[in-house]
Amino acid sequence: MACWYEGPLAAFDTETTGVDVETDRIVSAAVVVQDAPGTRPRVTRWLVNPGVPVPEAATAVHGLTEEHLQRNGRWPAPVVHEIAGELAEQAARGRPVVVMNAPFDLTLLDRELRRHRASSLDHWFDATPLLVLDPRVLDKHLDRYRKGRRTLTDLCAHYDVTLDGAHDAAADALASLEVVRAVGRRFAARLERLSPAELHTLQAVWHAAQARGLQAWFARSGSDEAVDPAWPLRPDLPAAA
Repeated sequence: MACWYEGPLAAFDTETTGVDVETDRIVSAAVVVQDAPGTRPRVTRWLVNPGVPVPEAATAVHGLTEEHLQRNGRWPAPVVHEIAGELAEQAARGRPVVVMNAPFDLTLLDRELRRHRASSLDHWFDATPLLVLDPRVLDKHLDRYRKGRRTLTDLCAHYDVTLDGAHDAAADALASLEVVRAVGRRFAARLERLSPAELHTLQAVWHAAQARGLQAWFARSGSDEAVDPAWPLRPDLPAAA
């Protein structure tokens, strides 16, 4: 029987107005589904008119201008409903979902659901839990002493994964999926006996430990920046958001 990293996987990614999960908005998103390595992925894309200004700094990253989104994007309420439904379908089918830096994308989606649908992401997974594979958490745990950054671009270079069109949601999602397959193969001896459900639970523990280490590093550096240990979703919605 094939290991999980050689089987069906999905991946999710967003592009946004910024990096604050509590206040920034989704401008594009994609879910990519691949039944087996090397097979043609099925891609679902969304383009969103966020209803707020799109900073030039964000446009410089993903190339989506405020004018383009106003002309071609859909309103957020139906889009975030559809995205959550698509992720719930992947959970129901038993497909793990790859999300690079999951606390960012999943928390942002949760906040958009609360903002536009008076709902929450957890609500969609009451029946069947979402099983998340986060290449950033996996790589950092399995190869913890490797120096250097661990952005998606860095991980693609390290694991020899092609990333065509970085900061396009579909391209980033597919690359994240391929990185997870590569991580699985490279560390097969440590991963092949673990199920996606077991890995989901372990990643929450690993991420919390990684957050504590980063928090300690910030403290030694004189920074008061806070690191949230929650994974894959930050649960609390501040009243000001």
